[in-house]
Amino acid sequence: MRSLVISGFMATGKTTVAPRVAARLGLAFVDTDEVLTHEAGCSVAELWTRHGEAHFRHRELALVERLLGDGVPRVLAFGGGTVTLRRARHLALDRAVLVTLTASPETIAGRVPDVAARPNLAIGDPVQRARELLEARANAYAECHIALSTDALDPDGVADGIVAAFERNALCVPLGARTYTIDVVLDAPARLTDAVACAAPSSVVIVSDATVQRARGEALEKALAPLAIQGMRVTLPAGERHKTIASVSTIWDAALGAGVDRDAVLLAFGGGVVGDLAGFAASALLRGVRVIQVPTTLLAMVDASVGGKTGFDHPTGKNLLGAFHQPAAVVVDLSHLSTLPARELRSGLAEVVKIALAVDAPLLEELEANAEHLAAGKLEALLPIVRHAIEAKIRVVRDDEREHGRRALLNLGHTVGHALEAHGGYTKYLHGEAVALGTVAELRLMAAMGFGDAALVGRARELLRRMGLPTDAPAAEIAASWAFVGRDKKRAGAAIRMPMVTAPGEAMVQSVPLRQLEQAVRATG
Repeated sequence: MRSLVISGFMATGKTTVAPRVAARLGLAFVDTDEVLTHEAGCSVAELWTRHGEAHFRHRELALVERLLGDGVPRVLAFGGGTVTLRRARHLALDRAVLVTLTASPETIAGRVPDVAARPNLAIGDPVQRARELLEARANAYAECHIALSTDALDPDGVADGIVAAFERNALCVPLGARTYTIDVVLDAPARLTDAVACAAPSSVVIVSDATVQRARGEALEKALAPLAIQGMRVTLPAGERHKTIASVSTIWDAALGAGVDRDAVLLAFGGGVVGDLAGFAASALLRGVRVIQVPTTLLAMVDASVGGKTGFDHPTGKNLLGAFHQPAAVVVDLSHLSTLPARELRSGLAEVVKIALAVDAPLLEELEANAEHLAAGKLEALLPIVRHAIEAKIRVVRDDEREHGRRALLNLGHTVGHALEAHGGYTKYLHGEAVALGTVAELRLMAAMGFGDAALVGRARELLRRMGLPTDAPAAEIAASWAFVGRDKKRAGAAIRMPMVTAPGEAMVQSVPLRQLEQAVRATG
């Protein structure tokens, strides 16, 4: 069980509501301000006055690290400025459910009987000061699993909302005002119902493909049935070869023909191709409308639907055109995998292996312990693995949304993999199969050039083999596809940025001259 953190500006109701929630959940309650004053032997105002804000925040962060680092589930009430500390906020998002309580500046000022006891508020007019601080902290407060207004709700109503958020146990991608949540569930159509309802769209454009519509259309209808929304459907032909600007235009034509406005939502219901196409269409439609990602393949669940990469292919290479456009929400329901062909499911596992090798050693160990169960499509075994993989990707995306640095680590296997896909006309290999081949090839190349871990090549190959994935592309085929490497979007002049895995779960990005890389291909072939 995770902890529960209740945050928000002063006088939004944290101290009143948090003990009630703790009693309902049967967890201990800790008010961090009370602990700080007890340990310091003085009030927050006195501590602030004597030592300054920086000292106070240092002590505050140390306390948060202690309380969220011992593995004991609790209900914590944070001070009003605690989540302005990036480290404290990310700890709360990683190890707890973080709920932010909100209220208007007028309500806040009216709830503070002694402004002098609130050093951050006792500067000029309290209402104006509250407004200034709320504006300054808006992005930090937005990074939460749910925000609840306490202006009109009584304490029991607020407690109801907090308990519901805790039981929902969603994941959160913290990107300031563009923060969104990810539900990871098994056969819970109500989560999608809620996600669409919370978006309050003027209309919904459902983008899918013919294969998914046949296999999972009924499940989608079940989720949307309780909602009285105006909607329309765009059904694209299935397959990577249709990941083109023509498919994007089909979405635009349908949406504009239906007269959508900027409050519309595109709902991407399908695999990675559908998610990419719908996401890119949303990024440009009316200069940007919202998209909700509902992945129906394992590959899309653990990778394509998370992080905001969207786009389409070009004859000269894969994913060369696109944009970053974060979704408004992601609903990952593993029940959609029950109709997924076994080959497609195994293909998705390659992306999980990639994430584990590059950034998460414990995930790699879990995969090795459960490889056969995962490859067999056992949903109960897949559920925690999918959640773990998404959590690992979230930690990368929040630090490098637009791939200027660490996010490039998640391209492991994709330089060679994309080249093999393009060379094969997107019909010989599924994307995950190409990534599996590319992962082994790139690990071997990096080790040969002295950058990587030679022992990891065999470990990765064996894991992928146990999952039923191809592991060794013929040297002649890699050589024949090499022209596509030179046109890869990660290329910078005569070099290309490649992930170098130095140990399980540890990697770095290295700029490798294309000529040196090609020589290594010939030498290892």
